[in-house]
Amino acid sequence: MPVESVFDRLELLLPLVSKPIQYVGGELNSQVKDWDVAGDATVRWALMYPDAYEVGLPNQGVMILYEVLNERPDALAERTYAVWPDMEKLMRENAVPQFTVDGHRPVGAFDVLGMSFSTELGYTNMLTALDLAGIPLLAKDRDESHPIVLAGGHAAFNPEPIADFLDAAVVGDGEQAVLTMTDVITAWKSEGRPGGREELLLRLANTGGIYVPRFYDVDYLPDGRIQRVAPNRPGVPYRVHKHTVMDLDEWPYPKQPLVPLAESVHERMSVEIFRGCTRGCRFCQAGMITRPVRERSLQGIGQMVEKGLAATGFEEVGLLSLSSADHSEIGDLAKQLADRYEGTNTGLSLPSTRVDAFNIDLANELSRNGRRSGLTFAPEGGSERIRKVINKMVTEDDLVRTVSAAYGNGWRQVKLYFMCGLPTETDEDVLQIAELAKRVIATGREVSGSRDIRCTVSIGGFVPKPHTPFQWAAQEHHEVVDARLAKLRDAIRSDRRYAKAIGFRYHDGKPGAIEGLLSRGDRRVGRVIRAVWEDGGRFDGWSEHFSYERWERCADQALADEPVDLGWYTTREREFTEVLPWDHIDSGLDKDWLWEDWQDAVTGVEVEDCRWTPCFDCGVCPQMGTEIQVGPTGRQLLPLTVSRPTGVPVG
Repeated sequence: MPVESVFDRLELLLPLVSKPIQYVGGELNSQVKDWDVAGDATVRWALMYPDAYEVGLPNQGVMILYEVLNERPDALAERTYAVWPDMEKLMRENAVPQFTVDGHRPVGAFDVLGMSFSTELGYTNMLTALDLAGIPLLAKDRDESHPIVLAGGHAAFNPEPIADFLDAAVVGDGEQAVLTMTDVITAWKSEGRPGGREELLLRLANTGGIYVPRFYDVDYLPDGRIQRVAPNRPGVPYRVHKHTVMDLDEWPYPKQPLVPLAESVHERMSVEIFRGCTRGCRFCQAGMITRPVRERSLQGIGQMVEKGLAATGFEEVGLLSLSSADHSEIGDLAKQLADRYEGTNTGLSLPSTRVDAFNIDLANELSRNGRRSGLTFAPEGGSERIRKVINKMVTEDDLVRTVSAAYGNGWRQVKLYFMCGLPTETDEDVLQIAELAKRVIATGREVSGSRDIRCTVSIGGFVPKPHTPFQWAAQEHHEVVDARLAKLRDAIRSDRRYAKAIGFRYHDGKPGAIEGLLSRGDRRVGRVIRAVWEDGGRFDGWSEHFSYERWERCADQALADEPVDLGWYTTREREFTEVLPWDHIDSGLDKDWLWEDWQDAVTGVEVEDCRWTPCFDCGVCPQMGTEIQVGPTGRQLLPLTVSRPTGVPVG
C-alpha cells in the first residue's frame, strides 16, 4: 500500500519556523520513486545525515548511497535530516512525524533508517529522529513494523556507545554494503518474512560485514574494564570486517549531484579523486580506517567532472580526498582539467594541502579559471618535536619555504591548522605556533614587498580515536587545553608587529572532552547519551547548542552505580592488554602494529609513507588481498578539447 505524504500537515508549519526551505525538498537531481516500485519486495531506505540540512545535503556519503540505491529497480531511497528545535516543537504539537524531504513520507514506514555519522556529536540528534518517527529508542523494544536502524560512517568503527539504539552497523565503504543488505532484505521479504525481525537481523549478521549488537554480549571486570565481547548466537562472527571498494572507477558516484535549495556549507560539485591514505599521521582515524589507497583514474575523474558540471551548473569543482595533492597524477590532472575548462569560469579547489605536497605550478593550475582564494595548510603541531610524535614530517623550514613561494606568487591569505592537547604536548609546543605564525608573516612581507599579508591560525582540540596508534592515549583535560590556548592567544596578540596580521580561531576544550567520551566509550555510555537527550540535548556539534555542564551532570548520574566516570573514559591511558570496546570491529589494521606505532610516537620515531617505501606490515593489504595503488598511469584525460558545460545555473 502506498504511504501518503505528510506535506499537507507540514506545510502549515513552514511559515512558523526558521529556514523553512530546508524542509521542502525538490532539489535539482532529487528523486521520488513509486512506493511499490517492485511490489511487496521493494526495499525502502530512509538515509539520514543527523545534522541540519545545510550540513547534511552536501555530504558525499549520503549522496552516493542515495544514487546507488535508487538505480536499483527493486529499491528506493529518500533523505531525511535533523530538524531544528523550533520545528521539532511544532511537529510534536501537531503530530507530524519525522519525514523525508523527497516524498515527505514518514520515516517510520521505511524498511531501513540508515544514519551516516562522521562525528559522534550527532548521537542526540539520532534519538530525536527516532522519537519523532515513532520508533522505540531501544532496539530490543522494536518489532517487525519498525525500520532496521543502521549506523555507518567513520563513527561506526566504534558503535558501542549507541549499541542499545542500533539494530545494525556497517563499517567501511557503503556502496557495496547497502546493495548486499538490499539483497538480503529482498530475499527475506520474497520468502514471506520467515522468522520475523530476528531472522532478518541474523541473516544480515551472517554476511560477516554487518554488526548486529544484540548478538554480542559484553562482560566487565570489577574495575570497569571490558573482560570480553563475544557472540551469543551460532554462526555470528567474532569479528566484523569492514567493506572496501577496490576499483573506484566502477563506482563513479554521484553522477547527478544534488543542488541545494537553501544555503549549504559547500556550494560546489565534488569528486573524490582517491580514497585512503598511507601518510601514517597517528592522530588521523580517517587515514587509518580507509586504507589501502585506491586512486580514481584521470579518465574516471574527467568523466565525473564533465557529467557533474552538466548536471548541476556549479562553477567550482572540489577534488576531494584525505590528501588530494598526494594523487600520483595530481599535476597532470589539474593542468588537463584547467585546459579543458579554459574560459568557462569553472574553478578547481583542493581541501587543505600538505606542506610537502604543495607546489606553485599546481596552485596556479587550480586557480587558473576561478578566483584565487586563500591557501590552507595543516602542520597540525606547533613544534618539530610534537610533529615527530604525530608523524607529521614537516619542518618549520619546509612550511616557511612553501608559504614564501605562495606569497611571492601573489597569494595574500594563508590558513594554518593546528591541534592542541596532543600526546606528550607541553605549553612550549603550543607557544611555538605563535612563533611560527610570526615567521610566516615576516617572510610573506619580505617576499611580496607588501604589508597586506594575512595568516589565520585555526586550532582544534585533539581527541584520541579508535583504530589509531593514539587509541590508548590519555586525552588532555579540557582545562589544560583551554589554558594553553589562552597563553597562545596572548602570545599572538602581545606582539604589535604581527598581531593584526594573524587571525586566531579556536574551539575550547569542552566539546572535545565529550567527543572523547563518545568516541572511546562502551555500551554503558548509551545511558549518558539518552539522559542528555531527555534533558534537552540537541545539535551538540553546534557551539550555541552544546552544554558541557549538561553532559557532565548526566554522566555523573547515569554512571553513578558503575566503577567508571567521564574521566575514566577520557583522561585515562590504556594498557595494551586491555580489551577495547571496538576490538571486535576489524578495520584491517593489526593491533600489534598500532601498539608499536604508539610506542614509536612516545619516543618521537617517524615512519615513512608506505606508498613509496617498503611495507610496514600494518595488516591491511594482505587482509584485503590487494597492493597499494601507486601510479602514475601515464594516461590522459579524454577528450582534451575545451568543454563549456551547459547545465542549469545555480541561482
